[in-house]
Amino acid sequence: MSNIKLFESKKIRSHWDAEAEKWYFAIVDVIEALTGTDRPRKYWNDLKSKLKKEGSELSAKIGQLKIQSTDGKFYKTDVADTEQLLRLIQSIPSPNAEPFKQWLAKTGYERIEENQDPEKSIDRAMENYLKLGYSKEWINQRLKSIEVRKELTDEWENRGVKKGQEFATLTDIITQAWSGNTVQQYKRHKGLKKENLRDNMTNLELVLNMLAEATTTEISKEKKPKDFDENKIIAMQGGTIAGNTRKAIEAKTGKKVVSRQNAKGLRGGAKNKKLK
Repeated sequence: MSNIKLFESKKIRSHWDAEAEKWYFAIVDVIEALTGTDRPRKYWNDLKSKLKKEGSELSAKIGQLKIQSTDGKFYKTDVADTEQLLRLIQSIPSPNAEPFKQWLAKTGYERIEENQDPEKSIDRAMENYLKLGYSKEWINQRLKSIEVRKELTDEWENRGVKKGQEFATLTDIITQAWSGNTVQQYKRHKGLKKENLRDNMTNLELVLNMLAEATTTEISKEKKPKDFDENKIIAMQGGTIAGNTRKAIEAKTGKKVVSRQNAKGLRGGAKNKKLK
């Protein structure tokens, strides 16, 4: 499925890959928007040659997708994901690209600061969530969930679990055990794509997710799993304990804990509270 994204006054053709959870953007559209050139394909070909001479491997990693053109037909088009696109923008000498470059520099500087002083990352997270309109109560819960998650991932690393696919698999097991949904199913339930699932959970969902992850951490510390299969068993145990709690809450309240409410609804609720 292809969608059109607005980039200022220019239209950027894009494609959402649900399996990879990535947006892909038509490179020639971005180049035309940033440079104003009437020959974006030639500009892109020249830029590819320039990057190759500089030793960049970026152009070799660029893929192609069939994207609809202005004539209604679908043609193979060079596309870039968000990370690749930001790298390309750095190579484009244009006033329109300057705000992106400044933002990248600022973001990079902040990341270095946070590595040197982790407390700054917490302060920035609080500021960003407040700007987005979340309530302070929700933010405090969310920041606590980050701490709980970090303790779990540290424990996984201590047990030899690899970042990436193995982390994702264990997270899926925990999430399904407590909520009845895999991460992907949960996100679809809330109408999400690339968005962070935890940023779209209610307070109760966050609490149960924290219970599942904290319990998994404690069981792992006691059982000391020796391989990935043993970690999967412990992930199921931790998630199931929180899952039983969810079922007990639902039995008493008569309401489903896993909500369709997402960040838009959560922030809207916080704003309404301020107005009262």
